Amino acid sequence: MDSNEVRRQWADRSGEYSPEYYAYYGPDETSETIRAIFEDHLDRDARVLELGCSSGRHLAHLAEHGFENLAGIEINAEAFETMDDTYPDLAADGTFYCDAIEDVITEFPDDRFDAVFSVETLQHIHPDADWVFAELARITADLLVTVENEGDEGDEADVNYVHDDFPLYYRDWNRVFTDRGFEQIDANPGERDTVRAFRAPDTPTDT
Repeated sequence: MDSNEVRRQWADRSGEYSPEYYAYYGPDETSETIRAIFEDHLDRDARVLELGCSSGRHLAHLAEHGFENLAGIEINAEAFETMDDTYPDLAADGTFYCDAIEDVITEFPDDRFDAVFSVETLQHIHPDADWVFAELARITADLLVTVENEGDEGDEADVNYVHDDFPLYYRDWNRVFTDRGFEQIDANPGERDTVRAFRAPDTPTDT
């Protein structure tokens, strides 16, 4: 399976793990974790981008707690119809890009966003598109947060097919972004995902 096929799968996704699926469950513990990290490190007017925002449950949670400059990238067009119905204020006030991450991210200027985050999205980037991670580092002015499945210790395979369907690529996200000059400032392994927060190079430390 190449990177084009991976993108096609997510663009056409319905049922489990679709935008409707996530809208049904709404904001969750992960939403709260992201909000807590942002509240510790960002002002409410920070420019925030979510990668693979789906119908917007995490962004909606941020909006409910005062974050006002929100954006998202999502490849599945039906996500925005669901967002209109489920989170109409977010749909009206946010900035959204209906396209693949690979096809949008190069258009942003350096340091375009104060914070960039992903929840179980970067783990689906095909190895052919590893160049995306350098682009993420380029557009992030302050804080980068990953909530991704990194596999279990001792896993021999770099890829796992969920339900024999779509691929999940295991990566060491600490290495991925510290190799690009970021400093890891927090890491919390969970039952399935590991939450990591990185500070961009030359970002002033909190006082």
